[in-house]
Amino acid sequence: MHELYLNNITELAHELTYQRYLLNQGQANTLFQELSIPEYIALHYLSRSASEKDNETGKTYLRDIAAELKLSIPQASRMVGQLRDKGLVSWSHDGDGSEGTYIIITDSGLRQMETQETLLKDYYSRVTEKFGRENLTTLLELMIELEKVMDSELIGEGDGPDGI
Repeated sequence: MHELYLNNITELAHELTYQRYLLNQGQANTLFQELSIPEYIALHYLSRSASEKDNETGKTYLRDIAAELKLSIPQASRMVGQLRDKGLVSWSHDGDGSEGTYIIITDSGLRQMETQETLLKDYYSRVTEKFGRENLTTLLELMIELEKVMDSELIGEGDGPDGI
């Protein structure tokens, strides 16, 4: 069992880094057999974007996916290329492409995303039952807040010792 020793900032920093590592590399990855986590997130974003009222065409631009996943355009391009090669998205451009390229999730991509969502829903339903909905909601809200503070510190936007 992993013991917590959070008596100073060095120990706290290590524990935060360790927990983020576990989230990124941990056993939850076993829930993703056909898709990687970034691919699932991209398909989910494409599906949500396509279903929005003001997006009748179903088009989502590469730059929007890159921003959502916090990837560079070349990184997003490689991932979308892999999704296209798997038949999960179509990737095209209007006119000469000067407006950027867009992606549309295919029926196969929707099915793959829905299969993945079912696996995640089943797993997280059990986790929520044991951990508690309120605990999970509070944890997620705190994680989002922490991520914002950490991001602002990485790019040097912290205002002072508290970084906020």
